[in-house]
Amino acid sequence: MPHGTLEEASESRARSRGPIGRRDDEGEARARQRARAPSALVLGSLLLAAAPAAAQDGGIVAITGARVLDVSTGSYRDGLTILLRGDRIEAVGADVDVPPEARVEDLSGHTLLPGFIDMHTHLTGDPSGGSSDHALHEWPGYAAIVGAKNARLTLMAGFTTVRNVGGGEFADVALKQAIDEGLVPGPRMFTAAHSLGMTGGHCDTNGFRPDLFEEPGIERGIANGPDDVAAAVRYQVKYGADVIKICATGGVLSAGDAVGVPQFTLEEIRSIVAAADMADRKVAAHAHGNEGIKTAIRAGVASIEHGSILDDEAIALMKEHGTYLVPTMMAFDAVVRGARDGFLTPFSARKALEIAPFFENSIRLAIAEDVKIAFGTDAGVFPHGANADEFRLLVEAGMSPARAIRAATTDAADLLGRAADLGSVDAGRYADLVAVRGDPLDDVEALKEIAFVMKGGVVHKRGGQPVEVTPAQAGRRGL
Repeated sequence: MPHGTLEEASESRARSRGPIGRRDDEGEARARQRARAPSALVLGSLLLAAAPAAAQDGGIVAITGARVLDVSTGSYRDGLTILLRGDRIEAVGADVDVPPEARVEDLSGHTLLPGFIDMHTHLTGDPSGGSSDHALHEWPGYAAIVGAKNARLTLMAGFTTVRNVGGGEFADVALKQAIDEGLVPGPRMFTAAHSLGMTGGHCDTNGFRPDLFEEPGIERGIANGPDDVAAAVRYQVKYGADVIKICATGGVLSAGDAVGVPQFTLEEIRSIVAAADMADRKVAAHAHGNEGIKTAIRAGVASIEHGSILDDEAIALMKEHGTYLVPTMMAFDAVVRGARDGFLTPFSARKALEIAPFFENSIRLAIAEDVKIAFGTDAGVFPHGANADEFRLLVEAGMSPARAIRAATTDAADLLGRAADLGSVDAGRYADLVAVRGDPLDDVEALKEIAFVMKGGVVHKRGGQPVEVTPAQAGRRGL
């Protein structure tokens, strides 16, 4: 959403290394490499001992007793056994043979669901309180440490996969590596590295005197013209981006731009999409204003993030192109409250209150018109770990609880291009599972109280409490 939140909370830190804190005798590329390496090393050395995880020896596990939600139909199935082998679901059924050597997880009295997927997070950033000068006081590598804290909170909240759509210093890529290797607990990460934007736009760092920082280029995602933006895509992919994030319009928390104005031309976004497609990557477009939304859809992006001002034509285009909407309602709720309570800078507060009346109507319209919607929160605009409140906001905007859950499971997996691996409790999928005590189809807020979390066959939470695992148990599982 107000991607400027995270742009200011993490990407601006990467762009704010001019005369203040500049490495004087290293070239830009070598400096980035040095900044990235400490991030992963520090994560490993400082946080290994704190890694919450699972008393899981691998091998075969049988989950019994739970009522299982079939997210594709929105109905419950009772009397099932879920047999897991390694990091995958091997079998689901009422007559599954459980080998004598299997370890049994009895989830009687629980509702079992697929692990949730948040399609719009910024794990390496926290709320900035409307100020970006904190970036001047944070050392290289700090963002990855912040990310380790937030990754754990996110996993404990039942989100076993996230699409992390922007962060500075390649800290999100370092965090993903640390999670994959079992150094810290966290969700599966699909990373964007630096978001792409025009000079002076929402993805840039604005509002400072021009001699204070070095002018960013494609390495940090700032590009202009079809050739430059394609080069920026390729650079992010080279250094670990799984998805390409662009700022197609202005934003709320960025300085110096109007909230809804277009910030890339049709030709530029087409070039981005073409370069991403060649690298087998999808493009997610931050977009508030109607014209910029339509331009991004016509250019072929996979998803519109936020979608604050949608009219009938924009809705029709989304349905025609199969474009997903990722509403990030929690972020809007947070910035509007921040504006009214005086926590945002004046320019951000003004933009938040300007765009808010349009936003809820747009999301209601998209839901009513059955636009494809994937769950996303913009966590980082608000504190991480509270992601499940997005379910409540979606239901209040007109979704059924079943559809809201589908948005965070099968639909999110489809947008990721990982429907064969994620998003349902079916044989062949990764063993990413969560359980709650209540009935989420009756009260979707039950999803805020996660009792059980399993990721890739490893239990990270049981009985509502974190469980310890070793790096060998948690590492290198899954995607």
